[in-house]
Amino acid sequence: MEGPVPTTVLINAESKNNTPLDPAALKIEVNGHGVPIEGVTPVRGNSLQVAILIDDGLRSSFGLQVADVEKLIQELPQGSQVLLGYMRDGTVSSRAGFSSDRMEIAKDLRIPLSSVGVSSSPYFCLSEFVKHWPSNQPGNRVVLMLTNGVDPYNGSVSPLNQDSPYVQTASEDAQRAGVAVYSVYYGLRAERGPAVSFSGQSYLSQVASATGGEMYNQGTISPPSLLPFFRQFEKALNESYNVSFQAAPSHHKDPLVRLKVKTSQSGVKIHAPDAVAPGGTQ
Repeated sequence: MEGPVPTTVLINAESKNNTPLDPAALKIEVNGHGVPIEGVTPVRGNSLQVAILIDDGLRSSFGLQVADVEKLIQELPQGSQVLLGYMRDGTVSSRAGFSSDRMEIAKDLRIPLSSVGVSSSPYFCLSEFVKHWPSNQPGNRVVLMLTNGVDPYNGSVSPLNQDSPYVQTASEDAQRAGVAVYSVYYGLRAERGPAVSFSGQSYLSQVASATGGEMYNQGTISPPSLLPFFRQFEKALNESYNVSFQAAPSHHKDPLVRLKVKTSQSGVKIHAPDAVAPGGTQ
C-alpha cells in the first residue's frame, strides 16, 4: 500500500553572497507543529514555468521598458517555459501560452493599451490565471506581475483601508495552485497621488509575502529602468529550492494549511508561502 504523497513547496533562500542553502539549517512548521523535512532540491531551469503578466493600463511611458522585458525573456534560466500575457478586464490575454521559444514569445511584446479602466483589477486577473494555469506539465510555477497593484474595487486607497478581500482571494488562489508571485511596481495612466502608490505597493507586498515571492519598487515613482529589478528576480529564481515534507490534510473546507519555513543559517533569508495545499502541485 502506498504511503501519503509528500507536499512540495517552492521557497527562495535569499543570500547576499550567493551562499547555497544549508538543508540542515531549515525548519518547517505546519499548523504550528514542526514536521521533518524529506528533501531539499535546487530548482533547475527545465522545471520552471515563468509567467510575465503586464498590466494593460500601464502608462504609455512603459514603451521605453519594452527592451528590458525582452532582455528578461531571453535571459531567464535555460530550459524554462515562459509565458507573456497582458492583464485587462479581469483576465490574462496570451497568444503563445507557455513556450521555450524565446524569440516567438518576444514577438508579442507591445506598448500597453494605457486606457483608463482597461486594467480592471490585477487581482481578478491573477486569480483567474492561477486557477486555470495554462499548462498541464508539472513544474515550479512563478508569476511576475508588472502593475501598480491598486485594487479599484476595494474603495479608498487610505492607509486605513488596506484589507482587500480581492487581494486576499488572489493570494489564496495562488497558494492553492502552488504559485510564487513576484511583482514590479509601475504606475498606471490614471494613477494620481502618493496614497495610490502606497496602496498598490501595500497590496503587492501582501501577495508576495503570502506566496513566497517579492515585490520590487523604487519609492512612489515608476522606475526609469526595469533591469535592476529583473536582475533581482533572476537571482531569486537561481536561489530557489523545492522542499518536501509531510503535511496532513486540513480538516476545514479550505484545503490550505498554515506554513512557516525558517533557517538558522547566517546571511540567508527565506521567502516561502504562509499557507500551502497538502500534496502540492509539483
